[in-house]
Amino acid sequence: MRMTTTAGDTELKARHRTMWASGDYPRMVETFLLPVGQRLVDACDVQAGVRVLDVAAGTGNASLPAAARGARVTASDLTPELLEEGRRRAEAAGLELEWTEADAEHLPFDDASFDVVLSAIGVMFAPHHQEAADELVRVCRPGGRIGLLCWTPEGMLGALFRAMKPFAAPPPPGAQPPPLWGSEDHLRELFGDRVAFRTPPRDVLEVTAFPERHGYGRHFRDCYGPAIAARANAAKDGRAADFDAALDALCDEWDRGTPGAARYEMEYLVAVGDRR
Repeated sequence: MRMTTTAGDTELKARHRTMWASGDYPRMVETFLLPVGQRLVDACDVQAGVRVLDVAAGTGNASLPAAARGARVTASDLTPELLEEGRRRAEAAGLELEWTEADAEHLPFDDASFDVVLSAIGVMFAPHHQEAADELVRVCRPGGRIGLLCWTPEGMLGALFRAMKPFAAPPPPGAQPPPLWGSEDHLRELFGDRVAFRTPPRDVLEVTAFPERHGYGRHFRDCYGPAIAARANAAKDGRAADFDAALDALCDEWDRGTPGAARYEMEYLVAVGDRR
């Protein structure tokens, strides 16, 4: 079991925990992110009775659909506030599962202890990609399944992170951009021959919750931890208005709808494979 951490790592994860607890990520999930959890559970063909670990589970977007199938689910996340919201959602749905505070780069679980290890737009935000990938492999039993659903670098969320980068604080040493997890080449680099991934399909999450196109950007600015942190950093230099303008420009570029009926397509990659 890998549990060694440094003082710098502890400080970094504390900042990440605070970031994801800011804003209102549960509201984002309820507004337009709910479908991605179900889509990953379907892609992994989760069956009743199997042991499932959801890494960086947040409020349980994939955990709850897996539990609804009768799987024995453990939902893990770095941020206790998100887990608490997940517990409320599970209770309201009459579902039973375990909720564990955990760092995706240092999972507190034994080797080969799960049949299915999955993460829906979660583990991609761990700053050190190789460490997180190694942990996914470690806790999955040989012959078990690993399933990932991640935003792509070429899609709208990749563009969002590029738009925010000039305003964000410098990343810590060794950190990599989250959307890289949505690249087939990057996954091959991370997992090598340890996981036999099927050809990963790409799909889009269609978002029509914001009739006025800039409402999408305002929603991220108000609810999304990474956007809140980047805007706060910009505000220190008197650039908050520039940050807002960058989000508006992103919305203008990616709106595929009509006046009064904005529509966005958020591309993601679904990678499902067997642990060798």
